[in-house]
Amino acid sequence: MSAVEREAIEPAASPRAAAEPSPLYSAWLRRLRLNRRLIIGTQLMLLALFLLAWEVFPRLHVLNPMLTSYPSAIGPTFVSLVGSAGNEGNILYHSWLTLLRSVIGFTLAMGLGIAVAVVLWWSAFLYRVLDPFLVVANALPKIALVPIFYIWLGAISSIYGMAVAIAVFITILMVFNGFKEIDPNKVKLVRTFGASRAQILRKVILPGSVPTMIAALKVNVGLALVGVIVGEFQSAKAGLGFLIQYGSQIYQMNMVMTSIVILAVISTVMYGLIAWFEAGVLQRRQ
Repeated sequence: MSAVEREAIEPAASPRAAAEPSPLYSAWLRRLRLNRRLIIGTQLMLLALFLLAWEVFPRLHVLNPMLTSYPSAIGPTFVSLVGSAGNEGNILYHSWLTLLRSVIGFTLAMGLGIAVAVVLWWSAFLYRVLDPFLVVANALPKIALVPIFYIWLGAISSIYGMAVAIAVFITILMVFNGFKEIDPNKVKLVRTFGASRAQILRKVILPGSVPTMIAALKVNVGLALVGVIVGEFQSAKAGLGFLIQYGSQIYQMNMVMTSIVILAVISTVMYGLIAWFEAGVLQRRQ
C-alpha cells in the first residue's frame, strides 16, 4: 500500500479515535452515575424507614393505632373500597373525580394567571394599580374563602373556585416576574427593527418566559390539588376529600390513610408528567 493510500485511510479512522472519551471524563461519568444511584438509594431507604416506623410504632402502642392505621392496611382497605357502595362509594370513582377536578382547576388557574400577567405587562399603569391588591390576595389564607365560595358558587363550583383561588395569584406573580426578567437588550433590539408591542410579546417575552411558566406549572400542581381537597371537605359528596372527611368522622383511619396515599400518587404522577413535558420543551429549545 502506498503512502498516499495510507494517508487516505488514516484520517477516516482518526475521528473515531478522537470521539473516545478521555479517562478523566469516563471517571467523571462513573462518579455521576454513582452519585445518582446513591441519591435514589438514600431516598428509597428513607421511605422504607418511614414505612417501617409507621408499621412498628402503632403495633408497639408507641402511637395510637386507632389514629394512625398501618401501612399494611392500605392495600386491603383499597381493595375493599374498590367494590364498596353506600356512603363510601367506589374509591376509584372518588379518585377519578378528585383528579378531574384538580386538572380542571389547574388548567383554569394557569390560563387565567398567564392572561392576567400578560395584561399587567402590557399596561404598566394597571400593574402599579393592582400590584398591592395581588400581593394581599396571594397572602390571604384561602381557606377563609371556603364558606363564601360555597354560598356564592354552590357545592360543586366552589371546589373549582377554591382550586383557582389558591393557585392563580402565585401564577400571576411568578409569570409577571418572569416577563420582567427578560433581557431588556433583546426587547430594545426587536423594537429598533420596528416590532410592535404584540410582536415583542409573541416573539420575545413569551418564548423567553417558558422556564418560568414551567416552574409555575410545578407549583400549581400541588396548589390546585390542595384547593380541590379543601373544597371537597366543605361541600362535596364524592371525591378523596370527602372520603378523608367522612373517614375521620367515623374514625376509619384506614380509609383516611388510603385516600392520602392515593393523593400522594396522583400528585407524583402529575408532577412527573410536567417534568417530562419540561424535558421535552428544553430539549427542543437547545
